[in-house]
Amino acid sequence: MAGAINAVVGSGSLITFPTLLALGVDPVTANVSNTIGLVPGSFTAAYGYRVELTGQRDRLVRLGAASALGALIGGILLLFLDPDVFQVVVVALIAVACVLVMVQPRLGAWVAARRDDPHPQGGMALWLGVLGAGVYGGYFGAAQGVLLIGLLGIFLDDGLQRVNAAKNVLALLVNGVAAVLFVLVADVDWTAVAGVALGAVVGGFFGARLGRRIPAPILRAVIVLVGIVAIISLLYG
Repeated sequence: MAGAINAVVGSGSLITFPTLLALGVDPVTANVSNTIGLVPGSFTAAYGYRVELTGQRDRLVRLGAASALGALIGGILLLFLDPDVFQVVVVALIAVACVLVMVQPRLGAWVAARRDDPHPQGGMALWLGVLGAGVYGGYFGAAQGVLLIGLLGIFLDDGLQRVNAAKNVLALLVNGVAAVLFVLVADVDWTAVAGVALGAVVGGFFGARLGRRIPAPILRAVIVLVGIVAIISLLYG
């Protein structure tokens, strides 16, 4: 389930993280192990959208640097800060992301009407936004896909499916960089990693195949619904 959701939207950690906690894994260890385990599924999801990635190399190189740097910062924060520090900020970010996704068509048109470059890469505002999403993803990761889709959809002059494909690559970078950091310095439950990885790979493959066939309005509704569920889970879970 988490792998499929990550491919279509990006909030699979809201399934795997609570499951690991229910199985008795320490919260920080569960977060670390969950991030490492989701990397193979993130790769599967990105590969499943390879057709929609055509022509996005320069964009992804530029934004990928922001994702990687943000993931490193977020991973360090996870290892050294109180786990409750970002609770309020996380909920606020997801709420903002849902609003961005809902208003993205009109706001994206407004932004497009006021820029000179007909093929924009999003500018510094998008780069900084992706950096912030990377920090968040390295720290916890749940609903980072919602944040990324909201940002990319507004600042890029492109279709939602291609935006979703770019989101999968950036999420892969965030999870991958954070995973390398955690393997080197954190306490990892490798049994948990193996279980999450196996499910995420299978789910990511089928989720990518399904997500590519969903019309943009329905996909937008699914994204917002997942964001709302994320907020409820974080507030009352």
